[in-house]
Parts: sequence; C-alpha cells; structure tokens
Amino acid sequence: MVDDLAAEIEDRILLLPPTRRDADAAAVVFRKAGLALTLCGDVADLCAEIERGAAVALLPAEAVLTDREGRLARVLGEQPPWSDFPLITLMHPTQSAASIRELEQLGPMTLVRRPIEIRSLVSTVRAALRDRRRQYDRRADFIERERQAQALRENDRHKDEFLAMLAHELRNPLAAVNNAVAVLKRSGDPASQAWASGIVERQMRQLVRLIDDLLDVARINGGKIRLQTTLVDAGPILDQAIESVRPQVDERRQTLTVAIERGRLPLNVDAPRVAQIVLNLLSNASKYGEPGGRIWLTARPEGEAAVISVRDDGMGIPPDKLPEMFRLFAQGDRSLARSEGGLGIGLTIVMRLAEMHGGSVEARSDGPGEGSEFIVRLPLARAAASPCATSAPPSPPPSRAARILVVDDNLDTASGMVQFLQILGHEVVAAHDGHAAVASAHDFRPDVVLLDVGLPGMDGYQVASALRRDEAHRRAVLIAVTGYGQEEDRRRSRDAGFDHHLVKPVDFDVLASLIGEPG
Repeated sequence: MVDDLAAEIEDRILLLPPTRRDADAAAVVFRKAGLALTLCGDVADLCAEIERGAAVALLPAEAVLTDREGRLARVLGEQPPWSDFPLITLMHPTQSAASIRELEQLGPMTLVRRPIEIRSLVSTVRAALRDRRRQYDRRADFIERERQAQALRENDRHKDEFLAMLAHELRNPLAAVNNAVAVLKRSGDPASQAWASGIVERQMRQLVRLIDDLLDVARINGGKIRLQTTLVDAGPILDQAIESVRPQVDERRQTLTVAIERGRLPLNVDAPRVAQIVLNLLSNASKYGEPGGRIWLTARPEGEAAVISVRDDGMGIPPDKLPEMFRLFAQGDRSLARSEGGLGIGLTIVMRLAEMHGGSVEARSDGPGEGSEFIVRLPLARAAASPCATSAPPSPPPSRAARILVVDDNLDTASGMVQFLQILGHEVVAAHDGHAAVASAHDFRPDVVLLDVGLPGMDGYQVASALRRDEAHRRAVLIAVTGYGQEEDRRRSRDAGFDHHLVKPVDFDVLASLIGEPG
C-alpha cells in the first residue's frame, strides 16, 4: 500500500496556472483525457511538490522569468543523476528571443506557445509521462549500480584497513625478532641467548598463526574446506584448546576457570576445527583481557545443542560494535593505544566454522570495561560417542645417524636446515635446484630427502617422481617442504611419491620425530 501511494505521488502532473480561470479550464480538459492535475499556487509551492515527487510540471514562462530567488533552478539542479525532470513551459505568443534564451538556461524543457491547441498539449504531457516512467525504470538500475559501487568502495576501504593492519601485525613480531637477533649477535651470556631464542620462537608461532588464519579465511570463502567429521565427546576437544592457549594465559598471569560436563556432549564434528573455534575464542579472551584477569570456559548440553561459552572480564565491546564482530577484518578497538594486535579475521573463522557444523556463534557484552562472552552452539550427536579405537603408534625411526639430502633454492633456508640436522648428528648434504638434487641423490644415496617443491626448472614433484622411478631410491623417505598446505597440495605430494608433507616454517620437533635422532 505504501508503494502504491508512492507511485501515485510520483505519477502526478503538476500545474502552476497563469490564472484561476486557466486552472479550471485545464482541469476539465485533462479530466476528459483521463489525466488528473495537481494545482500549485506559486513557484515555491511547485518546487515543494517537485521535491515531494511528480512526473511532469506545467507552468507559464513568466513564472520562471520572475523567479529571482532561483528556487526552480535550484530544485532542478538538485535532481538525482537518473532524473531529467520534464518541464513544460507555456510561452506568451510575443515572447522575445532573449526571454527564450533565458528559459533555456534553466535546462532541458518543452516550450509550448499560447494559445494552446488542447490535443497537442495533452499529447505533449503524455509523452512527458512516458519519458518520466522510463526514468523511473532507469532509477532502479542506477540505485543497484550505486549500491554495488558503494559496496566496492566499502570493500576497498576494508582492504586498505586490512593491509595497514597486516603491515602492523607483521612489523610487531619482526621487531621483536630483530631485537632478539641483535642480542644473540652481541651477547655470549647463556641466559640472554636463551631469552632471545624464546622470543624468536614465540614470535615465529605468532606469524605462523597469522598466516594460517589468512589461509583459512581464503579456503573457507572459496569453499575449499571439507569437514572430516567423527563421533567424539567435546571434552577432549576442549582440553586440546586449553592446552594450546595455556602458555599465553600463564604469561599474562590470568586465571582460566573450566567447567565442562564431560560425557554429556557427543558431537559429530571435525574435531581439529572445533578445537580451532574454541582456541580462537580463548586466545582473544586472553589477548583483550587485562593481565591478571579472569577467563571462564564452560560447556554444557542445552536441548539439542552443546553450548560452549568463553567469557572474560576484559575490555568489553561497545553495543554498536557487537553486530560487526564477525565481519571480516572487524576489530572492537582500533585506537593507537591498543597494545594487542589482531587482523580481525579470527572471529570470522569462528563463525564460518560453526555454521559449517550446523551451529552458530553469538557475542555478548554490557559495554566497554564490562568483559565479553562468546557462545557457540553445536548440534549434539544423536548417539553417545563411543570410545575411539586407537591404532598402535607407528614405530619410531631407527636411532642411528641418517644420510639426509636437503633441497631448497633459498640458500639461507637450506643452510639453516643443514645445521639443525647436523646438530642432531645426521650426515647432511644440500642441493639448490632440481637437477642438482637428482645428481646428489645418485652420488649420496640418502635415507631421507627434504625437498622444497617450489624449485626453479625441475620442481620438487618432478624430482620426487624421478627418485621413485630409480630402484636405488625406492625406500628413501621423501618429505615435501612447502608453503602450501591445502588438501589438494597434500594429495599432489602423495601422488608424486612423497611420504610426508610439511608446511613452512617447519616445526623442527615434528621433523625430528619423522627422521629420528641418533641414540
């Protein structure tokens, strides 16, 4: 009904008559033609009705020429880009050429000389109505284009903000690493060296997590994450998240209180992804909480859902920011006084992963300084989780020095890997391109090959395939080392003959467990 009323207003024919007699005569003529007129008393009245909405306006030329305040020119000049308002100006038969030029300066209009032939005037008005309706059709397209343009501008703004935040987030750990390296270079004190090594290790973990979050967002948005669900109890999943966040909580001297109704929360989920959800929330609670603050993690069944809550007594969230918290790159506080970073992508990952499991996530806060609570709801499995079958752990690699070939075109990366493996007691050689790798393998006969897949010329996949075709290397352990960790990349590694797939930067504890340390 509202739309019908708006359309009725927009289709009006406005008339500013020269005289009252002209108004009465025009009303009769237009009524016979099936057209209704809206009469205006003066130019100000006409301008107000044009602003309210109309299809066409008729007025005498003298009304335009005597509008010294320029009200009509101003209203027509303020029309939206899609609008070319039809104006029909009724001229006196003796109108001078100078007056006509003055009228035309107002903009496009239809000039009709008096005395007026009625059928011709009605035809002119009908043509103006048709033109105005075409403008209304264009309006919808224009508004949609403007909406899309605004969305693009908004995306560009978010992108610029994100790039600025990314630079900030990269500089922070790099600055800490730079300071630690300076200490390592200038101090022989074991305590100082241990301190610096700890900083490098922590900042590397932060950088790895940042990159993992970026990749997760890209994969989720691209529909490239496939959940691998199993029937499990929520308890061990939450324990994993707690264990991962514990160093951060301890470092900030915070108290984490846990209340989990174990054995009552069967879930059919991708366990690592649910652990990622909870870890993200716990990490945020610690990051945005005060040192010495409190964090509460609870998990309980509620109806047909498992309800997982992470609450803190930290900085809180302004009410107007709550709806934005799960938008990509959103952050609660971007002031320069913030001591904690964050790209504003973690909560987006939390929301998307929860939704992929058929669940939801909600943010609550009473405002700044009042703490916040994030509540995840996941569907309970219909049957209680049965104990997971456990396979016998793989036999550890033999405790002997291995012959290891390291292949990487980055000389610093290769030399660092060689030194680490030599410290473990292995015999190590390095090659820096694919052809050199095949030749070195032929001469060295390695037990293990650590192979960067992104080699120039002959890439790592081709090297692995070539080694597998050679009977001498069929039993060698091939380990892909790459910056790409998606399932498609792992499948490609398996197809090429790799036994393992490690994502850069390599976790040296994992590498040592794969290779073994000489006893």
